[in-house]
Amino acid sequence: MKKIKKYAPAIVFVLFIFSMGIAFLALPKKAYSTSEKRYLASFPKLTSESFLSGQFGTEFEKYLSDHMTGRNFFVGLNAYANLFQGLNGVSGKYLCSDGYIINQPLNANDNRLDENTEIIKSFADSVDVPVTMTLVPSTGYIMSDKLPANHLTYKDDEYFAQMESALKDSKVNFVNLLEPFQQYAANGDQLYYKTDHHWTSLGAYRAYTLICESLGITPVSEDRYEIEVYSDFYGTTYSGSAYWFNEPDNIELWVNPQNTEENITVQITEGQETKESHSLFYKEHLSEDDKYPVYLDGNQPFVRITNTNAPEGKLIVIKDSFAHCLVPFLADNYSEIVMVDMRYYKGSVSELIKTEEADRVLIAYGIDNLATDTDLVWLK
Repeated sequence: MKKIKKYAPAIVFVLFIFSMGIAFLALPKKAYSTSEKRYLASFPKLTSESFLSGQFGTEFEKYLSDHMTGRNFFVGLNAYANLFQGLNGVSGKYLCSDGYIINQPLNANDNRLDENTEIIKSFADSVDVPVTMTLVPSTGYIMSDKLPANHLTYKDDEYFAQMESALKDSKVNFVNLLEPFQQYAANGDQLYYKTDHHWTSLGAYRAYTLICESLGITPVSEDRYEIEVYSDFYGTTYSGSAYWFNEPDNIELWVNPQNTEENITVQITEGQETKESHSLFYKEHLSEDDKYPVYLDGNQPFVRITNTNAPEGKLIVIKDSFAHCLVPFLADNYSEIVMVDMRYYKGSVSELIKTEEADRVLIAYGIDNLATDTDLVWLK
């Protein structure tokens, strides 16, 4: 019995490793992780070059990690073990009060805000139409009361002041959302999702009214919308944190009953292919793991929206994914909106403005996205 007790831990360890190896070989491999919302590594191609360079070994290690038996359990166990040890935020995301999972603040070494501001100023000077810009504050700054006691500093106030100062004497009309969003949050508005880095439809609507005020146009009244609520929305901060016990969000569609198939057309162009819809919402995504593309079908290079009932002219929107639930509100005002995403659209935007005979340009980004964006160099 003494010998059995002595060698029991080693025997258990060997059996565990052996069984994990058998399970790894026997069980089918998934191509996609629903929890992490990403495609898993495929088996690497073995060549003499990849073997000698070490590339095969690196890719094979990632393949083993991605397809480890019980991966979700062990990834979650590691996340909560780190939390128990006081390492909140080790994954780049903080587990916060009231069910929020919030990205850590922007790394100063990644900050390209000055360079991107100059690109925007130069672009605004080169076009003959008014340019308006708005930035979405980070969740961590606005919802600072939800953060853990120990956290890195969010510097949105510095970044927004920097942007406002830099754009003061330019042709860019800067709509500063920072102070209004602080006030809305203090009044109890849920402006951001708890499991995702994006703003909610309410947050987008609040920004829409402020943009309309700046542009001198009348926003559609909040009570005119019919709000459809869908449950079980898990976003990007949830999938990247491994805090699997957090409750999901609700995702809302603010539907204007006056927008019907007769007056709304959405055309999405990618390469030589264009697909057409007559709704601002792509509800088929609500049955998928990633529900956020319900807003205008997610990230696309070029989107054209027409609303024959809208009173205003044509708007060009240069944007990141925060604009996806903002633009459906703006479509109530503008008869035509053309959206371009500089991550995928490499044409000349200034030429597009001329060709489209646009009346105005709106640049809409999340502050962290703008500060780290490397694709604005294509904005010409």
